[in-house]
Amino acid sequence: MEKIGIIDLGSNSARLVIVNLFADGFFMVVDELKESVRLGQDMERDGFLKPQRVAETIKTLKMFKKLCDASGVTRIIAVATAAVRRAKNQRSFLDEIQATCGIRISVLSAEDEATLVYRGVINTMDVPKGLILEIGGGSTKIVYYNRRNMLAHETLPFGAVTLTDLFAGEGVKPEEETAKIEEFFTEQLKNISWLNELDPDVQLIGVGGSFRSVFKISKMIKKYPLDTVHNYSLSGEDFDFIYNTVKVLDIDKRKKIKGISSSRADILPAALAIIKAFMRYVNLQSFAISSAGLREGIMFNQAFPATVEKPVSDVLNYSLLSLVKYYGSDSKHVEHVVSLSIQLFKQLRVLHKFPRQYLKVLKIAATLHDCGTRFKYYDHPKHSQYMILNSTLYGVSHREIVLAAFVAGLHKKDDFNVNEWMKYKDIVYEEDLDAVKKLGVMLRIAESLDRSRSGAVKGLNCDVLGDSVIMKTEVEGDVTLEIRDALNAGLEFKRAFRKNLEIL
Repeated sequence: MEKIGIIDLGSNSARLVIVNLFADGFFMVVDELKESVRLGQDMERDGFLKPQRVAETIKTLKMFKKLCDASGVTRIIAVATAAVRRAKNQRSFLDEIQATCGIRISVLSAEDEATLVYRGVINTMDVPKGLILEIGGGSTKIVYYNRRNMLAHETLPFGAVTLTDLFAGEGVKPEEETAKIEEFFTEQLKNISWLNELDPDVQLIGVGGSFRSVFKISKMIKKYPLDTVHNYSLSGEDFDFIYNTVKVLDIDKRKKIKGISSSRADILPAALAIIKAFMRYVNLQSFAISSAGLREGIMFNQAFPATVEKPVSDVLNYSLLSLVKYYGSDSKHVEHVVSLSIQLFKQLRVLHKFPRQYLKVLKIAATLHDCGTRFKYYDHPKHSQYMILNSTLYGVSHREIVLAAFVAGLHKKDDFNVNEWMKYKDIVYEEDLDAVKKLGVMLRIAESLDRSRSGAVKGLNCDVLGDSVIMKTEVEGDVTLEIRDALNAGLEFKRAFRKNLEIL
């Protein structure tokens, strides 16, 4: 395993992420530090990075370097984006950082930056046709892809910081400022011809700190029970409510919005105005938020170099295997339980009649059913449930995450918590409750049939005869332990499927 540090020096903030690179192309973020440096502020007047901003950035980078040294980081990859790319004093700035901090920073071209953002999104979201909008402090990137191929991209040389600087003025009402930004941004979009040739099924994906702020506000308004920003969906109507509420507030009131950092409060209206203008121009009524972007693009480049040429083929499976590796689960046992769970799902379809979507839920639960043992063996299904709810899972909806967590929580006994379930009533469907209980029984049986972790039960054949289900096992060796353990689920099986369970 190698530990690396990735520094992203943007126009608004500087961020360090420390990443463990595992064998076989997997990685996990293990630490993070972010500071608001506003490097791009006041650049529009003369194109120079200002001494105060440079000093603050160097101070921040020294802190980053200290944390990297203390954490055992063996390699630092540092990149700078729009502000440094445009700065007339770029060379002296980079030389000073290398001399004082011992960090060599690479300045990304607009194309390199857009490509890394695309790689961060395409390897973490299962969206076949996407339009990525990434709002930075000093630039705004737009990337269009279809069938997991990047077709077009554009980088506009202004972002939330620069537009705030351009349109702020004494005596100007906040809503007048955002109206001007909307008008200005719309005019710039008219110069991007390919925006008029988008596929009608394209989905909008938002990237960057401003979209994360939108999530925090929406979470507060809706009392949303998950803290997971990745793949959070928001309708145009819900976004408009947030925008119309925020844009009329003065800076002091914006700073009091729960979850929004004071360092972002002044530039948030400009970012929201960009989103509003963009959605209206491309005529899209909703968007999903990706927590992965440029930094994750770098992570994939480092951990899984093949993604430079071709994206991850199965986003969900990749993230599941990453978690198996990170949690130190028994990979052979996991693989066998997943296989037996899938067999049960297919062989019992005549009884449950679930659509294929629920098979994805079962696969997630089966893969991560034992992850709670990382915390404590006793009551580990409960810990697994919590860990799934709070893990980084890619290519899966929030509803599917919730369902998988509850299924995993049932893999040892029928211990369903109705009060806990009701926390997610606005995410799950009415029919999901029955599905969770049935899938939980399937997972319990599958896990029992590999109780000795020897893979002795190779396969299953289920016959539904009258009021019974007869499971015939294909085995190698003695499976007395496995069958006896699986039969302990007989009561739950009968309750869920209204059939007696026999295992041969």
